[in-house]
Amino acid sequence: MAASMINLCRRCLQTSFPFLSATHPVRRKLPQYLRRKIETKTFHTQSGPLRNGEFEMQDPKSEDEVVNITFIDKQGKRIPVRGKIGDNAMYLAHRYNIELEGACEASLACSTCHVYVNEDYFDQLPEPKEEEEDMLDMAPFLKPNSRLGCQIILNKDLEGLELTLPPITRNFYVDGHVPQPH
Repeated sequence: MAASMINLCRRCLQTSFPFLSATHPVRRKLPQYLRRKIETKTFHTQSGPLRNGEFEMQDPKSEDEVVNITFIDKQGKRIPVRGKIGDNAMYLAHRYNIELEGACEASLACSTCHVYVNEDYFDQLPEPKEEEEDMLDMAPFLKPNSRLGCQIILNKDLEGLELTLPPITRNFYVDGHVPQPH
């Protein structure tokens, strides 16, 4: 029982939920031995899980990992970027300061990373999950080749992929907001 409680708490803390901060009343009520185990295993390790977007900020370890793709911005400017296998297209856009918002930070809770996938590559992507389709239903200027950038994970088959940004996105949080990568 205690081991499963520790694992549950550790998972919650690793995902950085603010309501489980060290000063929050819920966390303070945990028994001391549980708090100590969670803090030791979660916060004081030399290597741990990467946060959202950190993987995409790393350079490829070898040329075999490189996947070159092109973003086409709202003005039609082509922006070639060098990604790697496993990169999330939205966070890769953030690395190169491309105006692709991603308000929900890849949690499938918005459509601000909506992109159009080049027809030649659309069938090479996995089928969208129901949650992605639900979010795409809220995206303005939806097209048959629309996908969420946060759900496009690069692999070697996507070498040369072109992703076009739509003319606008809708962020329900703030109207008129100028998107900045997080």
